[in-house]
Amino acid sequence: MQNRITQLFNINYPIIQAGMIWNSGWRLASAASNAGALGLIGAGSMYPDVLREHIQKCKQATDKPFGVNVPMLYPNINEIMDIIVEEGVKIVFTSAGNPKTWTGWLQEKGIIVVHVVSSVKFALKAQEAGVNAVVAEGFEAGGHNGRDETTTLTLIPMVKEQLQIPLIAAGGIATGQAMLAAMVLGADGVQVGSRFVASEESSAHMAFKQVVVNAKEGDTQLTLKELAPVRLIKNKFFNDVQELYKTAPTVEQLKDLLGRARAKRGMFEGDLEDGELEIGQIAGLIHDIKPTAQIVKDMMQEFEEAKRSALNL
Repeated sequence: MQNRITQLFNINYPIIQAGMIWNSGWRLASAASNAGALGLIGAGSMYPDVLREHIQKCKQATDKPFGVNVPMLYPNINEIMDIIVEEGVKIVFTSAGNPKTWTGWLQEKGIIVVHVVSSVKFALKAQEAGVNAVVAEGFEAGGHNGRDETTTLTLIPMVKEQLQIPLIAAGGIATGQAMLAAMVLGADGVQVGSRFVASEESSAHMAFKQVVVNAKEGDTQLTLKELAPVRLIKNKFFNDVQELYKTAPTVEQLKDLLGRARAKRGMFEGDLEDGELEIGQIAGLIHDIKPTAQIVKDMMQEFEEAKRSALNL
């Protein structure tokens, strides 16, 4: 299958495995790339020396293209970007910041730059900044999210209407049917997060993977908008946040409750009570833990079957 996304990244299928904190290490990224998708290492949960190690191991595990996702709020951002260049990474997905800051610098080094947005406004700003493609993420997505709560179904056609560069859809996509729907709406490819959390190669704790598999419709909710909107599984920590909201808390009180490293405790260390468990609404459709290669294969098979069914309508 060839289109603007497969050609841009030199991959077989227009599927990007999202670079998620505490889930997307070198094992997942290399497995996704070896399966014909684009694997991304999630730098947001890595110290610079750890990121370098993951990049080096990924290069040993695959000869296919892979990239790194970099939240630009990262405190060691200069060191992170230098490591990416030094290690010869050719694809960078940026998020949580102004795309103008790093796009030109990275492209001067021969790196393809993609920026993640949650609105038409920021998609156009990313295009103006010169990025090679945009990921438009609906609020169904897990983890940090847009404040406007625009769904993927409405966001993608609105962005497509005004964008000239390649468009990648994200948020609520875990099946080939959803991939086809996103592409019918105007996307050139899809970014998939939650489905890859429940993969054998994900670096998430097995207890968290099992929570994802067991999740039902309504088990996640967007919260902490005053800090940075985040979609979480409803657990004790989530309930503690809701109780605090009843007291009309200040931002500082919310920060105090959140504390430090809560996402690591939940997703990486498996603290299902007091950890932060970030996952998308689509978890209700994820019923098993599979090898990454099987996930990609299943998505493409579902995509082709759905396309054939649609043609017969």
